[in-house]
Amino acid sequence: MILHKENHKKDKETNPLIGILLFLISIVLMLISGPIGFIFAFLKLLFTKGIKGIGGYALQLAISIDQLGNVLMQHLFNSIWIKNNGYQFGNRDETISSAIGKNKELGTLTNFGKVIDKLLDLIDPNHSLNSIDYYIQPTD
Repeated sequence: MILHKENHKKDKETNPLIGILLFLISIVLMLISGPIGFIFAFLKLLFTKGIKGIGGYALQLAISIDQLGNVLMQHLFNSIWIKNNGYQFGNRDETISSAIGKNKELGTLTNFGKVIDKLLDLIDPNHSLNSIDYYIQPTD
């Protein structure tokens, strides 16, 4: 099921040391438990829902990775894909495509940003505009 997001709130300020500690813990936990969780989910979905279940899981993972990329690459994307007055990348709940779509609507993509948008359109017509503020909600 695809749902439209309604509210956008700015993250509250936290102690930088807490952020660094939580980042390091999350990396360790992901390296240890990530592969186990992935294999378990893959096999469970394969035997309960078949290829359709795996496809839905793959889409959820792709969106999560895209959201991570939006945060991880925000400073680079804000420097090379948008003009100074553009909608900023970096919202942890938003995909890269959504931010590109918002900048396309605002007319604030740089020439390089327009090239990236056109590449996405080759794969999926109107991808960035269709991606604005949408996320996938599991139906089970």
